[in-house]
Amino acid sequence: MFKKISIATARSARPLLAAFSEDLKPKAKIDVPQAWRKQFLAAIKTPGFKADIGETVFNDRLIIIGLGSRAKLDAAAARRAGAGVFKAINRAGIDAIRCLARGDCDDLATLHAVGAAFAEGIALANWRLAGFDGTAARKVTRHPQLRIDWDRKTLKAGMSAGLMLAESANIARTLAATPPNICNPGWIAKEARKVARDAGLKCTVLDHKKVKELGMGGIDSVGKASKVPPCLIRLDYTPSKVSKAAKGEHLVLVGKTITYDTGGYSLKLSGGMRGMKYDMCGGAAVLGAIHAIAKAKLGIKVTALLPAAENMVSDDAYRPDDIITMYNGVTVEVTNTDAEGRLVLGDALAYACDKLKPTAIVDVATLTGGVVVALGHFSAGLFANDDRICGAVECASQGANEKVWRLPLWEEHREFMRSPFADILNSNPKRSAHPIQGAAFLSYFVDENIPWAHLDIAGVASPDGDPVTGSGPSGFGVRLLHDLAKGMATS
Repeated sequence: MFKKISIATARSARPLLAAFSEDLKPKAKIDVPQAWRKQFLAAIKTPGFKADIGETVFNDRLIIIGLGSRAKLDAAAARRAGAGVFKAINRAGIDAIRCLARGDCDDLATLHAVGAAFAEGIALANWRLAGFDGTAARKVTRHPQLRIDWDRKTLKAGMSAGLMLAESANIARTLAATPPNICNPGWIAKEARKVARDAGLKCTVLDHKKVKELGMGGIDSVGKASKVPPCLIRLDYTPSKVSKAAKGEHLVLVGKTITYDTGGYSLKLSGGMRGMKYDMCGGAAVLGAIHAIAKAKLGIKVTALLPAAENMVSDDAYRPDDIITMYNGVTVEVTNTDAEGRLVLGDALAYACDKLKPTAIVDVATLTGGVVVALGHFSAGLFANDDRICGAVECASQGANEKVWRLPLWEEHREFMRSPFADILNSNPKRSAHPIQGAAFLSYFVDENIPWAHLDIAGVASPDGDPVTGSGPSGFGVRLLHDLAKGMATS
């Protein structure tokens, strides 16, 4: 692991060249600088080398990174290649590399995008949760700075943008991975203030008293059993100059921030409880995203809302059969206290509609196990009340290489959530359309005239064995939401 990664010149930098699978074919045209041609040809002839994405070989002077097929080169491949380079140079103790562009790379947009994704892959692979090594750990005292040199200005600009975006994603990953005896609603509020200071955001924290005064029955009910009270964290980004495309636009991002989920009185089994520190990955993604948006100085107004609570058990905990009155006056019959995320999100969504008057809302949440059954660990579930915002999210998803798949949200699903004793149920015991139930519930807290999209990231927030991020929190959503805001600011 490197202490810091920077884009800087370095005399001792080891040159790095990409190899494509086509380079291994007989009589292939090798478009590398003449000064490195001999060493390059020798390196790619290493036995077993296939130039697969992320595959790395060395010789005395060069580092060769595989990028797969030239025809299939995209940002996702470059990101994986960056992770592969990180692993190789970390093992070899190399702390300076010089990225050399292939000779025929005259597409500046592609060069910028590939450079950004490559540097992002390095920085994402470099992440680990620090600060928890004890006396039994094998201490690593050498944490040098990694310097990444370049041979083209466009490549440098891309790599700088990639490192900045990775920094925001790694903020989200650190928040998600921090153990719950430390990461609670109060701690999240402190970290949000730090992020706000770093990115030039305005941060406002509505404490438990204010939450109750405002009638946020969902946040209050879910969080009141904990010794650490719930809160609603608000971060506002106001650009110095609003772009022409984004004039009058106000994008609101809402992230489920359940810092630990026991299930409440609908108690999870022990095996199902482990890993519930990741139940705030939606909030972490939203916080990371607004940090990235502000750092990139995008010309669009954005607000982030993080309803933060611990779902615990005590004599003050909410129960199945309770009826809760939400911020917008909708009453909810509780059937399952383990369906708590939608309660805090409902209040935050209703608050956004009432107080912020947004032109678009996107919420992000580890909401249902059903979406994992439906889509596995490959894609987030996407629900929307508006085709335009849905299309914008899908477009951002493709550019960010963070997959989403739209699932239906029909009036029949909304009716399925009706209660005989209150307005709606927080969970229908029949369990049918499980991933859609959460979205159907949330729809009652969004004004019909406001474009809204819901992302259920339960399957992608902490996948095992990701080729870039490995095991643990992925930071899913940071890149997607950044690209969504960027698209809205430029289209």
